[in-house]
Amino acid sequence: MITIPNGYAPMLLQAVRDAGLYHEGLMRSETIRPEERADYEEYHVLLTQFLAYLKGEYDAHQAEIDVPLERLCV
Repeated sequence: MITIPNGYAPMLLQAVRDAGLYHEGLMRSETIRPEERADYEEYHVLLTQFLAYLKGEYDAHQAEIDVPLERLCV
């Protein structure tokens, strides 16, 4: 099990959210070749699931973390 210091938790949530937003934009562009699209879509789904998991964990431990989830805009 990985232990992440409470101070890094908001940054982790925002980084995963930003990665998801970046991949959404990338999939809308013409940069990805058709034969690569499925891999990018799968990765985007994993990012979305990971963000949902992190938000649940963050919410469960929010009393220990100084920044409320609502202020993170994730």
